[in-house]
Amino acid sequence: MYTANPSRYVEMKYRRCGRSGVLLPELSLGFWHNFGEVTPEEQSRAIVRAAFDAGITHFDLANNYGPLPGAAELRLGKFLKDDLASHRDELFIATKAAYDMWDGPYGSWASRKHMMASLDQSLRRLQLDYVDLFYCHRYDPETPLEETLQTLVDIVRSGKALYVGLSRWPQEAARFGYDYLRRHDVPCLIYQGRLNLFDQAPKADGTLATAYQAGAGFISFSPLAQGLLTDRYLHGIPADSRMAHDPRFLKADSLTPEVLARIRALNDLAAQRGEALATMALSWILHHKEVTSVIIGASSPEQLKRNLACLQSPAFSNEELQMIDNILK
Repeated sequence: MYTANPSRYVEMKYRRCGRSGVLLPELSLGFWHNFGEVTPEEQSRAIVRAAFDAGITHFDLANNYGPLPGAAELRLGKFLKDDLASHRDELFIATKAAYDMWDGPYGSWASRKHMMASLDQSLRRLQLDYVDLFYCHRYDPETPLEETLQTLVDIVRSGKALYVGLSRWPQEAARFGYDYLRRHDVPCLIYQGRLNLFDQAPKADGTLATAYQAGAGFISFSPLAQGLLTDRYLHGIPADSRMAHDPRFLKADSLTPEVLARIRALNDLAAQRGEALATMALSWILHHKEVTSVIIGASSPEQLKRNLACLQSPAFSNEELQMIDNILK
């Protein structure tokens, strides 16, 4: 029998999501890895329990997270029923649609047909009547934007989602989306994009600023660059690492001598600050006022708890920020 930690909201920090009533924890739990059929169920359950006990109330999923596609939602649905049913109103659960999910002409992209069908399937897997947040997971260059956006409006009006968000949309389309959703009284709650020390595109291309100006929050995924921004690869590629045994998302050729030199320099700076490289990397993202939350993955409760250290990180000095910029040039 699971009993939630009664002091779970003492240490966690929460930020307002854009111009909304939503408060998200600075760290959110992502279900992209470690919640599919290749991970023992009890390991996944332990991670979810540890996250909730730490005050992480936001769980980020998508229809195709697994493996296999749908497996992560099935897992969380079971954990919600078994462990967290009485805490549903404390949780903020997000899912997404638009990536490949099933065979046939409507198994992917952002048509009304796909988005509606996918959300219904997600709700069945999650064993929920509604999700708190539903994203269009990627920009669809073929489907008219009005069709996709009106579908998001109608999903909120149907009660199947409380809020909607955009993920990985290009600037021009995102601007159109913010305006369309606002004019239809379903403002975009949040934009999800990849922001980390090695990938600062949302800062450079204006995505971060545009979301902020539109009153939307911003949530970062892949904050540790799939593990590169940790001490995991300081001395090469460990035999038990993701890069060694699962190169789908992190390939060995990404660890070039130049990248390794930057990792080591960043690690030295983190040591000077008295913290781990991963801690500093997460803190750097949270340093940005436009950021609402950072999605972290975890393969164990212990790893998750180590990531929580960033909540206690000291503020960056101007000198440290300049040192980071110099390292990454």
